[in-house]
This record gives sequence, structure tokens and C-alpha cells, in this order.
Amino acid sequence: MRRIELEELKQIQMQILDEVAAFCEKENIRYWLDSGTLIGAVRHKGYIPWDDDIDLGMLRPDFDRFMATFNRENSPYQFRSYESDKTFPYAYGKVLDTRTVLYEPDKNGEKLSVNIDIFVFDNAPDDDKILKKMYDKRDKYRARNAVQALRHKPRGNALRRVFIYLCKGVLKLFPRNHFIGKMVKNSKKYADVSTARVGNFTGFIRTSCDRRVFDDFVKLEFEGKKYNAPAGYDEWLRAFYGDYMQLPPEEKRVSHHQFEAYREEEKENV
Repeated sequence: MRRIELEELKQIQMQILDEVAAFCEKENIRYWLDSGTLIGAVRHKGYIPWDDDIDLGMLRPDFDRFMATFNRENSPYQFRSYESDKTFPYAYGKVLDTRTVLYEPDKNGEKLSVNIDIFVFDNAPDDDKILKKMYDKRDKYRARNAVQALRHKPRGNALRRVFIYLCKGVLKLFPRNHFIGKMVKNSKKYADVSTARVGNFTGFIRTSCDRRVFDDFVKLEFEGKKYNAPAGYDEWLRAFYGDYMQLPPEEKRVSHHQFEAYREEEKENV
């Protein structure tokens, strides 16, 4: 296998994005540039300079349609999520280029492929106290899953490491990805209730936003091409990030991801 460096990694991610965008346009599935990718489109017209991934968002009905139909295409690009594959180690979805291999954070970690993230936004309760409880549950399940899946020596002092090892011993009594399933179930709690807001209960951000920002979409430039963004993208980004046009302090302008990516040479010309 040949190591994939950053610029090639971004090229592969852009190819996946083009494939997903074209499919969604054809099937009338609503999607949008999300999270740091949306900030990048608005602020930089491309990747945030220190970023190295692509995030898309979908409302639950569109996410479910995408999940049910995307892999029908005879393509090296494949969608995976816990809901379609109980061995998948994340509560949100990813579209992967199966001609590549990616390890997170290294060869001792999860084995995937170069990918882009597909975050699903579910109905969020209108009561802020209930909303907080849902996010508290999500974060509790994520922490337990992280300890259960731990393959590296824990960080911290000896007491902290002993505590984590004891927790890991208890959590190993549960099936693999048990807490991923709990996160997904928690995310769908208000699936049958009409609410004014949506939230990301399988991702990382603890907030919600009025669903009307998705009444219409506009095209924004990202790396020389144009992709969907909510017409209310300013309200959307401010709900999640505050003053998103303000650059973070220089010491925080670093990638938060750890991975090793490789190209399988024998499949490169498939």
C-alpha cells in the first residue's frame, strides 16, 4: 500500500463529495455542507486551512432515504452507518472510498477508508431542559463507548489509568457498539413528535436550531465548485459556533483528527 498524504487525501474527499452531491441531486435528497465544511465555504471558499475532513448534514427523512438507496449504485463509494451495519463504530454515517484504507488514529485503531461524514439531524425537544438531558445521555454513551473500545494505554496518572482499566473491564460485558446503539436510539426519541427545532444527537455539538433554516437552499463555493447550504446558513452557524467569522487563536488552528491513510495499489486503476 502507498501512503496518502494530505493533498491527495483532500482530492479523494472531494471526489466522494462530488459523487454524493450528484446522487442527492438526482434523487431529490436534501443535503448541505455542514460544520467546519460550511464555515470553510463561507469564510474561505474551501477547506479551513488547518482542516482535513468534509462534513455534510441531512434531516432524518433524507438521511434514511440516502441510507436505503446510495449503495445500490455499482460504485467504489459506499455508505456505512450503525443503522445499516451494527459493526460500524460510529453513530453517524460515512461515505467511504473502498479503494483506500484509513486507520483512526493509527494501525492499532479502527480500520476504515478515506471518507466524508454524513451527520443526521433529528427532531429536538422544544424544552431546553429536556434537550440538555438528551445531550447529556449522548455524551455519556459516547464516553462509555470510547472506554469500551480503548486499544491504547490511557492518558493521565496511575490512579486515572487504573480507574479506566476497571471501567473497561465492566464495559466489556456489553456487546461491541452497544452504546453506539444507545446513542442512535436517543437521537430518534422525538422522531414521531412535531418540533420546531432539530439537533445533532449523534455528533459532537450541543445545541439546536429552528428547522425553518432548511426551507430553502443556496449554492456556496467550496474548492472551486458549488454545493448546497441552508438559505439560513448564517443563523445555522451562529447557533452552533457563535461568531464563526472570527478566526480562532493561532494555537488552535490545528487539525483535531488523527489517522493514517493508504491507497491499495492493485485497486488504484479500478
